[in-house]
Amino acid sequence: MAKLWAGRFQKETDAVVNDFNSSVMFDCRMYAEDIQGSIAHATMLAQQGIISQEDRDAITQGLQDLLAEIEAGKIEFSPALYEDIHMANEQLLTERIGDAGKRLHTARSRNDQVALDMRLYVRREIHEIRALVLHFMQVLCDVAEQHRESVMPGYTHLQRAQPITFAHHLMAYANMLKRDVRRLDDCLAGMDALPLGSGALAGTTYPIDRTLVAELLDFSAVMDNSLDGVSDRDYCIELCSDLSILMMHLSRLSEEVISWCSWEFKFIELDDAYSTGSSIMPQKKNPDICELIRGKTGRVYGALTTLLTFMKAIPLAYNKDMQEDKEATFEAIDTVKNCLKVIAPMFQTMTVLTENMENAAKRGFINATDCADYLTKKGMPFRDAYKVTGTLVHTCIEQGKTLDTLTLSEYQAHSPLFEEDIYHAIDLGTCVRERRSLGGPAPDEVSRQIEGIRSFLHAQKEEA
Repeated sequence: MAKLWAGRFQKETDAVVNDFNSSVMFDCRMYAEDIQGSIAHATMLAQQGIISQEDRDAITQGLQDLLAEIEAGKIEFSPALYEDIHMANEQLLTERIGDAGKRLHTARSRNDQVALDMRLYVRREIHEIRALVLHFMQVLCDVAEQHRESVMPGYTHLQRAQPITFAHHLMAYANMLKRDVRRLDDCLAGMDALPLGSGALAGTTYPIDRTLVAELLDFSAVMDNSLDGVSDRDYCIELCSDLSILMMHLSRLSEEVISWCSWEFKFIELDDAYSTGSSIMPQKKNPDICELIRGKTGRVYGALTTLLTFMKAIPLAYNKDMQEDKEATFEAIDTVKNCLKVIAPMFQTMTVLTENMENAAKRGFINATDCADYLTKKGMPFRDAYKVTGTLVHTCIEQGKTLDTLTLSEYQAHSPLFEEDIYHAIDLGTCVRERRSLGGPAPDEVSRQIEGIRSFLHAQKEEA
């Protein structure tokens, strides 16, 4: 089939070059956006008197019929037939409606056409990703609600540090995801400008109305410079950066779940439907979902690196290197969506082994800070209280005891400030309940945190 740009050329494209050059096998996923943009473009051309109303009607109906055929699976996008989705749609349209189809490309270039299609596609996908993130935040709130008083050890350096609750731990991730949503919103705001009308790089001599097209496609502005309009891929880079941070959060959480599932921790047990077994070891129950999320994070980082690398040395305006934006961006989007779709139900169905968490919290002297605070509240300078408590911990280790099992006389041998109420002060329940500072793990304070996330989620629904 002759290329739409074939007039300048006297030879057919070499078959290997054709396959190497073609992008239709991956950019065909933008078929709906390409048709949407073409209908808006044709509407504007007719209103401006650049094409007739009859041609506009034929183009619109032809594109709508083509959309229905594609979605019904009746069209095959083959590199042997089509170079990219833009030329495929135009060729298919022209085969159906004749000369009117040949007028569609008036006053536009594939350069600003693909810039538009990519923005429309990315915009739609961001909304879908946001919805998945918001759903996962809801799941985390629901699980946290059930475990506001489930004590567990908090860690620094992977060493037991201070007592917290499982709900407090989960709400840390809910807040990370909230920031991820905000970053996606910023990306949407930054890309909310129409590139169509930039032409190949220098606009057009036709009396087009870019503002009308922007209104038809729900953009709040038009891009102010035609060179920038066809060469900007900042929003793809920004999206992949946002998705990389999101995947980093999911990977950190997955790493914790992997640890929590191990016999060494055994804080949770995943549902059978979200675990896998071993081909040789019948006892195994593996957290493969989390391991895959952890691994797939690197693919999203790779997409960001790909975009930054090929864009770093491209002169204005459009260059074929920019075709590489699609596979990288598409893979990042697909990977994130797949991970979010599987991690939410995994959390909904897992079993939290609260007794194991509490038993772990009872070991490791994670109430030592509370012991020091007890002395400080009775007038001892904190540094002195710190040293006394450290000495007590050393004594416990030597004697195989815990702070809870030391006798009052053993306490008073180190300081007369110790009284019977020390046992209440270092009780894990007390340690958690007394951490009422804003952002802390006290059950009432965690309830406030949960309500804050729920309010955020409610506001998102109101805006949708």
